[in-house]
Amino acid sequence: MSDLSEAAWRKSSFSDAGGNCVEVAPLHDGTIAVRNSKRPEAGTVLFTPAEMDAWIKGCKAGEFDDLGSGVA
Repeated sequence: MSDLSEAAWRKSSFSDAGGNCVEVAPLHDGTIAVRNSKRPEAGTVLFTPAEMDAWIKGCKAGEFDDLGSGVA
């Protein structure tokens, strides 16, 4: 796993006052770290740039909209 101790985390400007958002940090090895801004201790997911691009496109296209309902 990449060293996250010096990661420069950024939070979306769309984040609400309660901190409910994700944070991202580009890492030296070219991967992109993503974590829950409200619970960063819960863990971090690493994406390659291509994976991050696909994830963002999927979010924008609504591919994950019904995951909260328990229906895939």
